[in-house]
Amino acid sequence: MFITVNPLSDEPLFAQVASAVRAEAASGALLPGDKLPPAREVAAALGMNLHTVLHAYQDLRDEGLIEMRRGRGAILTPAAEPLGELAGDIAALVARSKALGLSAETLTSLVKEAAK
Repeated sequence: MFITVNPLSDEPLFAQVASAVRAEAASGALLPGDKLPPAREVAAALGMNLHTVLHAYQDLRDEGLIEMRRGRGAILTPAAEPLGELAGDIAALVARSKALGLSAETLTSLVKEAAK
């Protein structure tokens, strides 16, 4: 699993970690039943506070995308499957928006507005 964050981004670090996990699920790199790396390892690898990673994992748990159990760690649930099903649609939308000359920020804003 590959998680990266941009400390200069306006997006909070915990949200970036959660987004990276969602992206891994959408790409098929993570499948339901796969175990996420322990929060301590992610925190150490990214040079961030353990609680930041735990916040990301808790958000993913609240969304139903991961299950966290003491002693077993965090595991991707079947609820993450639709993310992979949307990957092609998302890629097509991004390609179409680039062809139209829209910025990533504009596309993000449009998607957020449409999701309300």
